[in-house]
Amino acid sequence: MKKALFAVLIVLLSAATLAAEGAAEEDVLTVYSYDSFSGDWGPGGTLVPKFEEETGIRVNLVTAGDALEMISRVELEGEATDADVILGITDDFAYRAYPYLESYDSPCLADIPEELKFDPENRLLPFDYGAFAFVWDSECGLDKPESLSDLTSPEYRDKVILIDPRTSSVGLGLLLWTYNILGDGAEFEAWWETMKENALTIADGWSSAYGLFTEGEAPIVLSYTTSPVYHVMNEDTTRFQALVFPEGHEATIEGIGIVKGTDMREEAERFVDFILTEAQLDIAIANSMYPANGAIELPSAFDYAPKPEILFRSGATSPEKTEELQEAWLAIMTD
Repeated sequence: MKKALFAVLIVLLSAATLAAEGAAEEDVLTVYSYDSFSGDWGPGGTLVPKFEEETGIRVNLVTAGDALEMISRVELEGEATDADVILGITDDFAYRAYPYLESYDSPCLADIPEELKFDPENRLLPFDYGAFAFVWDSECGLDKPESLSDLTSPEYRDKVILIDPRTSSVGLGLLLWTYNILGDGAEFEAWWETMKENALTIADGWSSAYGLFTEGEAPIVLSYTTSPVYHVMNEDTTRFQALVFPEGHEATIEGIGIVKGTDMREEAERFVDFILTEAQLDIAIANSMYPANGAIELPSAFDYAPKPEILFRSGATSPEKTEELQEAWLAIMTD
């Protein structure tokens, strides 16, 4: 009898332990983020512990690739997704994320300029932004290009690193940039036909492209106007310069959103507010991007991140047009 009672107690204790462990798991806020946020050099490693200490909320930061890969993962997982928050969805791919997100009218939106708010329903809230640009090695011995047209000069043959617009939001940014400047007719086709010859390679993503650039493989790379900030702050050099063209640049805005159906809505809101306030400076410095919060004071290194006078917003191009441009690009580059 005693043995039976003891066995029952063991079963009950085991069940209680499993229930406690399950509850503990449910109390963890799962955040899907892009690689450069959660990677070794990203701000996630310092910001998450700070948030946890301030709020007592445990965070599971999951690396989910770039914006496209993150959306694809949430799409695939559907209602079974572990994500409570997704961070790093760019405005050009926002339409694909909207069905999986809940609106949140954060009080922090009061400090974000209206022109950065790309979702009227506040399913994605902007936390930083940048402008696509070509970065030039000023010690390469080549003349500095002054426009998109200049880049087609024979002087730059095999000297430019481009990025695939089908696999990277940065590559897509250039595609939309050329569309906004050149249209989608003969001038657009001619520019890309020439750049096919001037490109040393077409990388699959920004990290591999910029890595080739810093290794000296080519003196010009597609990146952001803010890219020089990293080199000024970490290498004390102004050698690498962002090229600002008078015809304007394509902007990109990164957003954070709360996943539909989360049972940690309050915790998710606190994390979003944290990203839009206390985390802004760390994110701007680590990502070399401009903070969305207009009240943030930036270090002097951002003096080397010029803001173009004319900005086109990537998310303003319809999904249908974007797909059409990608198809046209592929036809040109594989002809």
